[in-house]
Amino acid sequence: MTMPKNSYSWHWKKLADLEVVILYRIMALRSEVFVVEQDCVYQDLDGLDEAAYHCFAIDSNDQPVAYSRVLPAGLAYSELAIGRVVTSASVRGSGLGHELLQRTLQHCEHTWGHQAIKLSAQEHLQGYYQRWGFNTISEVYLEDGIPHVAMLRK
Repeated sequence: MTMPKNSYSWHWKKLADLEVVILYRIMALRSEVFVVEQDCVYQDLDGLDEAAYHCFAIDSNDQPVAYSRVLPAGLAYSELAIGRVVTSASVRGSGLGHELLQRTLQHCEHTWGHQAIKLSAQEHLQGYYQRWGFNTISEVYLEDGIPHVAMLRK
């Protein structure tokens, strides 16, 4: 897979360890894409961020441009869960989304060993996740008005 040529600063942090300004910018990125761009009103702040591990890339202007969160097994699903996977419109098509998922999966392996990982993917992104070993395990369902499928990586 093609990886981006630009250099980004990558971070893994628990919520309590995030600087306030960076947390604000991460939440702004999530809102910009999931609420505004996708025209979807939903409760992004779902109470799970405190228990999550947050993976993100910061550009040279100290702006988050890629983000995901990992929830330990037993919180969202019985398996580890990856969610809120997002890239800024400014970096889409650069390969940064693939680097984000690669780093997220490496962190999962390093932190919890080889475990199943589950996610709820927007239906049109199944191919993206399949490239990383995820298999669709459900029929299409609506989540916040957007077609999704459950996917699992063993």
